[in-house]
Order: sequence, then C-alpha cells, then structure tokens
Amino acid sequence: RSLRHRLLPPLRGAVRGAGREVWLLVLLLLGCGLAPEGGSVLNCPPKCVCASNIISCSKLDLGIIPTKLPRFTAILDLSHNNLTRLRADWTPARLPHLHSLLLNHNALGFISTEAFCHVPHLRYLDLSSNSIKALEEFLFSQLQELEVLLLYNNQIAQMDRSAFDDMARLQKLYLSQNQISRFPMELVKDRAKLPDLALLDLSANKIKGLPVAALKGLPAWMKNGLYLHSNPLSCDCGLYELFTHWHARQLSSVVDFREELVCSLPLAKRSVSVFTLNSHDSLNCSEFKEHMLEAYLGDTVTIDCDTKVRGATTREWVTPNNRRFPEETANSTMTVLGNGSLQIRLIRVEDMGTYTCYAVSQAFNETLYVDVMVHNFTQHGPHDTLNTAYTTLVGCILSVILVLIYLYLTPCRCCCRGNEKLSAQPEDSINSSMLSTTPNHKPEVAVCKGSLSHLAASGPMQGQNGKVKPNSTPEQAARRAQKAPRKMSDPDSVSSVFSDTPIVV
Repeated sequence: RSLRHRLLPPLRGAVRGAGREVWLLVLLLLGCGLAPEGGSVLNCPPKCVCASNIISCSKLDLGIIPTKLPRFTAILDLSHNNLTRLRADWTPARLPHLHSLLLNHNALGFISTEAFCHVPHLRYLDLSSNSIKALEEFLFSQLQELEVLLLYNNQIAQMDRSAFDDMARLQKLYLSQNQISRFPMELVKDRAKLPDLALLDLSANKIKGLPVAALKGLPAWMKNGLYLHSNPLSCDCGLYELFTHWHARQLSSVVDFREELVCSLPLAKRSVSVFTLNSHDSLNCSEFKEHMLEAYLGDTVTIDCDTKVRGATTREWVTPNNRRFPEETANSTMTVLGNGSLQIRLIRVEDMGTYTCYAVSQAFNETLYVDVMVHNFTQHGPHDTLNTAYTTLVGCILSVILVLIYLYLTPCRCCCRGNEKLSAQPEDSINSSMLSTTPNHKPEVAVCKGSLSHLAASGPMQGQNGKVKPNSTPEQAARRAQKAPRKMSDPDSVSSVFSDTPIVV
C-alpha cells in the first residue's frame, strides 16, 4: 500500500495527457500486481471461494483441511465437510490474522491439544454439530484471546477442570445438547478463572441436580445468561424458589424459556413445570416472597445494586425519603461505593424502607428495588435479654428445689427418743410435753413431743399459764385424753399415749 502511494504521483503525471482508458488500465494493473502475496484469485485454495481476507471452503465434502492457506486469512469457513480429526499440523504456517474459525457440521471426534498453536489470536471458534465426546485437559488454554466458543450438539459427557484454563477473555460458552450430567460449577464459581463469562448455555443435557445455594450467590448479570432449561431436573422446593426468584427479576434465561423449565416429580414419574411446585397436587411448596434486607440499629449496611446490566457506567440511588445519591453532601452517612453499592453507616430506624437503584449502560437501563428493614435494637440486644431471663428462671428453680430439700429431706434427730423412758417425776414429765414459746426449748424436742403437749393443752386441767393443775391425777388425765379428738400427726406418738400400757409416773 505504501509502494502504491509512492508510484501513483509520477504515474499520474506521466499519463496526464493520455486518455481515460489508459488511466483506468494503470489503476487495474496496480490493483492486481501490488496486492499482497496470496491475495489474488490464483492463490486461493482449490474449490474454495475467496473474498479479500475471507476464505470459504464450506460444503466441499473435504476430508482434510487445505494446507496452503493465505497468511492474511482472517475468517476461515470449513463447515459442512467430512473432517474427522484436527491435528496439530492442520496449518503448517502461522495464521496471525485469523480471528474466526468455523468447523461446525463435520465429524470431528479428535482435537489435538496443540491444534491451536498457530492461531493464537482466534476470537471466535465454532465446533458445534460434531462428534466430540470429551474435552481433555488444557484443550483450549492456548486460545487466550477467544471470546466465543460454540460446542453445542456434540456428545460431550466428560470435561476436564482445566480444559478452559487461561481463557480470561471468554464471554460466551455454548454447551447445550450434549451428554453432560454434572453441573460444571467451576466455570461460574471461580470468577478469577473466567472473569468475563456472561453466557453459559447448559440446556438440553442430562443434569438432574443443581447446586441451588451456590447459584443464588451469583451476580444477576451472570444468572441472566445461565441457561438450564430442557434438563431432567429433580423437583424440589429449592428449585422452585430459585427459578421463581429469577423470573421475578425478569432474567432472560428464565423468562425466555419459561415453558421449557420442567422437572420430574420423585414419585409420580411425570414432568411438571417448575413454577407449579407450589400447588397441592405436586410438592405444595411455600409461596415465594422476595426477602428483604434486615439490619440492626447502629450497623453498617451495604446495599448491592445487583443489576443484570453488566458494566453499568452510572448507578444512582434514591432513598425512601427521596434523597438522591451520590449528589448529597459529603458528610452524609450514606455513600455510593466504587462498584455502585450504597453503604449506610450507623443505620437508624428512620432509614427503613425501599431503596431504588438506577443502572445505566450503553445498551440497556434497569431499575432495581431493595427493601430494608431495621430492627429497633442492636444485634446483641435480644440475646442479652434472653440470657438474663434464662438466668433468673434457673435461679428461681434452684431456690425452690433447695427449699423443698430443706423441708422434706432434713433428718429428725429426735425420732429415736420415742422409746426412751419418761422422767420419774410427774410434773417434769408433763411439763416437758407442754407447748411453750420460750426460747429455751429446742425445736426438735417440741416437734417430737407434740403429741403429749396437745393432750396437756386440750383438757380443762390447764391453768391460765398453761400448766397442769396439781390436784389432777394421772388417771384423770388419761380419761380426759381419751375424750379429746385425735389430731396428732405422728402415729407413733399417738399409739404410745393411747396404748394399754399405763404411763409410768
């Protein structure tokens, strides 16, 4: 091209006086003779169609790839042929400008791990509709600039964890219509491995179970491009909650394929829609409700603007009090972070309500609502109250138990005295059984001898001071005791008083 610019001025001056036909002939010769090597029709592979840097060898029933490909090739179409193997030497010369390679609708069953050594700048690779059964380790690791990889409609049943290593620029991965039975969580869990992956199509495979808890933690823009329809999923309430939440967020992966999101009931052996699992004739799952963000008084809360718009350049928040951020003053307790999240320091009950996030990008705008509930106590407040009440209750129970033990289990040290002989003096014997309030009597003696004191206090033989009259004989006292009511608590004491054995005086 630079040579052409150097030759055109003198040639233009030389043919200035010539006619129009001569000028057109010169331009034609320059266009053909100064073209890059291999750019002419003569250097195009046999039976292929070449248009500038596009080489199309489609539908030629080729069994091998043409070896003499122009070095400037940018797009190479080898689709709809009979290619069975992609070896390391399928192109002996390096193709530094090749960015799109189409190998779909062939019979490829083998791909060498070194097959992409000579095409390091490939950005689009179509291997769909072939006979690939496994993805070996480090198979695509040399395609560090690849953005789109199509592997759908193959027979892939096994994938090595390292097959997609070093593919930091991969954005779209199509694996639908294969024999995959395990969800490749490593493709979406480790964001450092495939940080730009925004579309993962796993539809129409053999996947029965999903890691529901892990999928809930994915950002909305990733879930928006995760296609899982037309798989033999097993029905459970976690699956219902997962896809119902995605549908409420209007994610394309669910909204666009709602009718194809089905699952198999464990006992009925029939397939039903995932969105009908809350009905009584299926699993009777609880009705889905959006969870609000809960916070405690004085906490620092971060509200994420989990939008399905990836790479939104502008994120604006509106609080329940119609305050806009980040336009507010710098001394406010609310701050918009670098990733678009809204941070609230020392949250108050007045901060409770619905927060609105406006995400703006070049291709799409989205409005997101987040409900925040603030408890009117600190995070440890209810626990402290509960611990205090529990401690008080335990203390009361222990006190009651100790009192009962003291009342009913304390041994009586005077029970053995029932068989002792009474004193020989009648006055002393009677006086020892009388009820008295003087502190000189011991409690245990009063308890054990309560029967006799009752007899002494019940008859008319008492005086004003409670003592027995001296003119009363023991026989009279015994006769009065027989007439008195039996209200004694100690059976042994009663039997000892009313027995036939006379009282020894």
